[in-house]
Amino acid sequence: MKPDLRFARNIVLKAGALFILASLLFALLYPLPALGRVSIYNRLVPGRQRLPYGDNPAKAYNLSLYNLEAMFASHEIAAGSKPDDEFRVILIGDSSTWGFLLPADQTLAAYLNAQAAKFGPLPGGRHVRVYNLGYPVMSLAKDLLLLSYAQSFHPDLIVWLVTLESFPYDKQLFPPLLQNNPAPLRQLIETYQLKLNPNDPSFVSPGFWQRTLVGARRPLADLLRLQLYGVLWAATGIDQEIPQTYAPPQKDLPNDLSFHNLTPPHLTEADLAFDVLSAGVELAQPAPVLVINEPMFLSQGQNSQIRYNFYYPRWAYDDYRRLLAQQCARNGWSCRDLWDAIPAAQFTNSAVHLSAAGNQQLAAPVWQAILETLGLK
Repeated sequence: MKPDLRFARNIVLKAGALFILASLLFALLYPLPALGRVSIYNRLVPGRQRLPYGDNPAKAYNLSLYNLEAMFASHEIAAGSKPDDEFRVILIGDSSTWGFLLPADQTLAAYLNAQAAKFGPLPGGRHVRVYNLGYPVMSLAKDLLLLSYAQSFHPDLIVWLVTLESFPYDKQLFPPLLQNNPAPLRQLIETYQLKLNPNDPSFVSPGFWQRTLVGARRPLADLLRLQLYGVLWAATGIDQEIPQTYAPPQKDLPNDLSFHNLTPPHLTEADLAFDVLSAGVELAQPAPVLVINEPMFLSQGQNSQIRYNFYYPRWAYDDYRRLLAQQCARNGWSCRDLWDAIPAAQFTNSAVHLSAAGNQQLAAPVWQAILETLGLK
């Protein structure tokens, strides 16, 4: 029997027309945020203990993506309604808070949960549970964006771990997570009158073609991969590739007084993004915010008399600590300066990444600060 070429042609044409129509509708509706909320996490597999981030998905069963809805939907904080007996604490901060080079059960959040279990219920009967919403790359604006999304999960306390490298204005819009989420960031800039450019050239705003099914194939594939890796992660508990060896923090430092585009002898308040920190404290209300100046590696090597470590010349960091203390006192913020609380031996591959033992040590003063913030000590 001769093939019906006309019939085959009509099928191809109709399929092509339907695909074009579907692609146009997809571009007009652009449902990526809604699709991000469709997740196997907290349903078929447990929620992750930290937000998805990774450079080697095949080995880490994890990946970096820019869909905030999908990121939060994959996290254990999205497991359901907040329990009535839970006092919910969220940690925000950089890769040190996230737990770089550590499994999820050796992060600061994990050790704080251990402290909470020992302490028992708070007056009134609620139990403290700490959630890790730290995310790599130092930027207060990145933390603010994640905090704005976390508000829908009704936190009772925010613990915000900061360091000087998160404060310069040239760092604020650097994270790709921000650059690929310009709309909510612009809303934050407008609402809190932040000294950030709402039309920064680094912002990624997809055009019509990028919003079609073909143009959006990468973010769609990332959504699918996040679900597929969830099965492997649930089976193994691996969400990060941790090498057996890595270079320790730099001990011998350059003879260099520079810090970003700022010059000695002094920093001023205008040099640092205190407006972003203030916006976070305001946004979090009625939940209080506990600001922790996180520990850092203190070098004893060459030129350590002028630099504390790879990141910081002494003049800049000393000024930062002074300015942060003034801001905390002036605004009535709850703050703790733990910059030198952890010995140098407990840093892994950078001046801010702690070992498991370092996080365990840090959990004690942070837990103490939490209790003091709640008026319990």
